[in-house]
Parts: sequence; C-alpha cells; structure tokens
Amino acid sequence: MRIQSLKPSLRIVSLSVIATMLIIFIAVNSDRFSAPLLVTQLTGSTMGTSYTVKYHHKPNVLPVTAIQTEVDQQLAVVNQSMSTYDADSELSRFNRIGSTGWIPVSDPLFTVLTAAFEVGQLSGGAFDITIGPLVNLWGFGPKNQIESVPDMDEITEAQERTGHNKLMLDETVQAVRKTRADVYVDLSAIAKGYAVDQIAATLERHGVEHYMVEIGGEIRAHGTNAQQIPWRIGIDKPQTYSRVAQKVVSLDNAALATSGNYHNYFMIDNRRYMHVIDPITGWPAEGQLASVTVLAETCMLADAWATALLVMGLERGMALAEQLGLRALFIAEQDGIFTEYETSHFEPSDVQNFIATFLAAFLIMGIAIAAMAIGVIMNRKPITGSCGGLGQMGLKCDGGCGKPCSTDTDRKHLVDKSGS
Repeated sequence: MRIQSLKPSLRIVSLSVIATMLIIFIAVNSDRFSAPLLVTQLTGSTMGTSYTVKYHHKPNVLPVTAIQTEVDQQLAVVNQSMSTYDADSELSRFNRIGSTGWIPVSDPLFTVLTAAFEVGQLSGGAFDITIGPLVNLWGFGPKNQIESVPDMDEITEAQERTGHNKLMLDETVQAVRKTRADVYVDLSAIAKGYAVDQIAATLERHGVEHYMVEIGGEIRAHGTNAQQIPWRIGIDKPQTYSRVAQKVVSLDNAALATSGNYHNYFMIDNRRYMHVIDPITGWPAEGQLASVTVLAETCMLADAWATALLVMGLERGMALAEQLGLRALFIAEQDGIFTEYETSHFEPSDVQNFIATFLAAFLIMGIAIAAMAIGVIMNRKPITGSCGGLGQMGLKCDGGCGKPCSTDTDRKHLVDKSGS
C-alpha cells in the first residue's frame, strides 16, 4: 500500500511531533554536543585530614584560584565552628562554658546540631554527639592516647555526662542549652560530611554541574566525570594492611560516607580497641561488623548514619536501615572473610536497570522512525522495502517501488554537489 498524499493539517501535525522529538533528544544530550569541558582538581588539608575536589566545567566559570580560595575559606569556617582540636573554635568555647543557660550559636553549628539530634533520636541513641567524655576517656579525642583500659568507675562517670537529654535546642532563637554544666559535645562523626556539602554548594553557586568532593573519605558527587559517565567510587575493603576496593558504586547527585572499625584503634594486652564508642555500653563497639557505608542526599546525613549503624551492629542496623529506607552497605568479617549485606535500597535493582535500558532503546527507535517518517512525508514515498523512508534522506532509495538504492555514481554526485 502506498501513501499517495497527506492532508496539509496532518502533515503539519506530523512534522510538529517529529520536531518535538528531535528537540527533546537534543536537549537531553546537549552536553554531548557541546564543546569539551575543562577539567580541574583541587587538593588541600583540613580537619586533620585531606580533601580533594574534582570538577569539569565551562570556560566561563570562576577562575580556579578563586574557587580554591572560596573552598579553603569555607573549610576554615567549618573548622573554626566545630573543631574540638582548636581551643578557640566555637564548639570548644561552648564545651568550656560552665553554665546551663541558653547560648546563641552560629548557623553552621546549629544546622549540624539539629541534624545530629534527628539521627540520634531515630537511632535510639546510637548516634550521640555528647559522647565526647567517653571518646576522650578512651584516648580518641584531642588528648594523647591512653596506656591502659579505663576502669568501670571512670566509664560510668563519663556516661553520666552523655545522652541527648543533656542538651536542648531552641529553633526560635537558635540557641543551645546544657542540662549539666560539664557536658562535652563532639561533632567529629558529622562535621566532615557537613563540610563536603558546603563545598558542593559553593561549586553549584558558581555554575559547576559536574563535580566530586571528598574529605577524609566522605564524598559527594553530581553529574558525570570527565569521561561523561557517572562518578565511580570505590568502597574500601575493611582491612588495615592494604587498601583494596571491596565494591565500586556509581554516584550521581548523592553523597557517600563510610564508618569503619579498622583504621583508628590501639592495642593493649593483645586486644584491639576501636575508635567507635557505643554510648549505651561506654565501650568501643564490638562484633563482626567491620564497616558501614551509607548513601544519602547530603554527606552530613550519610556521615552520621554510617556511624550510627556501625554502633548498632549488623542485625539491629540492617533492620533500622530497612525500616527507614536507608541505602546502606554492611561489611562483616569473620576469620578473614568479608561478607556484604545490602539494604534493598542501596543500589538500583535489576528491574530499574532494565527500565532505564528499555527507555534508552525506545528513544533511539523513536528517532529512527522519525527519520523514516521525514522521508515519507516530504517526498510522499512508501515506507516499504529495505530502505524505506530512510532512503529519502539523500540515498535516492524508493524501497519497494521498483527502483534500487542509489548507485556509486549517485553517491558520487551527492558528494560532489555537497562540496565535501
């Protein structure tokens, strides 16, 4: 059957549909058609560790030196607000205050305190920012490492100074109050994540759409890497003698943080004591769980939840993560063998991957059909034979009309005519 003619209105509608499809395709893939982006990497030191910022961008983005200056300034603000190693920081001054009155605090500090309270409540106290006395007692704070295990009286005394009920927040005046004058706050399990988020916000404010920010292993990524594929992040195998990736995940517009029980520790009488303290027992967390990795919208929350779930242990942590819909990877170790346990939300399922692949194939098929339709509509030729409508786009193929596809002479004529 041949298509002899199309009514003008139908031709206009058909051409509009085709044009719309092509516009959508070009818009979705505009980055691929644009000029190559510049690639930049920044590095430095902060918060007792190092940071790395990788981004690729258009030439009109703020100069690299200016971005580096802003990043360092932002990190300095966070450090001056939340460090327990800096005696002059806002948090250190708060910890020294022997008062139970309301104390106004800065925006950054109040933001982190609010998030910490939320995670602490949802985790049943497994995440506790008042755990500072226990952290110091076990030698993992600003003071030097201890030479002997604390006795039970010391642990009990330190526990009496911990717990979320020892702090109160007032959102109306953005202030904090201790219920005991000797309460000590430690934000080391959430502050780095917050700093990562602040650097990400700085990059986005200057029009950077493709970046990866990392501070001491806490990461946030957006867009794609220099190869225009999602950022690939390796999760370390939780071992002390070498650094090997246990798993690699794709990270796009998300943050990742890992809390491990294998790097920061000390040995006394051939027993290893890890830096992650369980607020309930007052002792370093124990068990087969070696590390927990959490993916979240912000690095601040990923950082806090990774610590909370590690403290809770495999069974309790997995149960709560599933209940809250958290994207978490638990790595347990027994006799040198590492076993992974993922929540159902950790990575896209096979069904989701299939849907994404199907949609991509459907889009390509739609473009092909649109190309054939253009040939038919513009030249009123049939959509039959091996060449079909595609033949109308310069190949001189009538497909099924008794006329073969273009010969070598025809092709040469086309090339000569185009001037190429």
